[in-house]
Amino acid sequence: MTSETGAGSSGSSGAGTGGTGTGGTGGTGSGTGGPGWGMGGGSGPKRGLFDDLAGMAGGAFSVLAGARAEAEAMGRAQVEAMVQRLELVRREDLDAALEVARRAREQAEALEVRVAALEAKLAQAAPAADASIDPGQSVDGG
Repeated sequence: MTSETGAGSSGSSGAGTGGTGTGGTGGTGSGTGGPGWGMGGGSGPKRGLFDDLAGMAGGAFSVLAGARAEAEAMGRAQVEAMVQRLELVRREDLDAALEVARRAREQAEALEVRVAALEAKLAQAAPAADASIDPGQSVDGG
């Protein structure tokens, strides 16, 4: 029994990557691909085919990922354009405007209370001033 590492013997096309083959030619190698993939003649073309398929699948996935990113970017651009056409506002802008309106409403209510208090004070002062003036007397003291 021989222990082989790397490229195998007797016409193997370098497909055995680190596997240990038993029986020099066409034996059952137990490398990275399982039985029959490690050392032995004729396993190279199958391995190459699967490597090619895996490479193509990886390339297809990268193309799909790029297409997905591009589609998302185009979708965002379309939504932004629609928002601009409809004159919609962002949530942050709306919240800021609502906060300004709330503060203005609070100030208006506070001013209403002050005006009502001043009017009440003026209404109390007016009858007292009218009562202190004698109806027969003129206002200019004559």
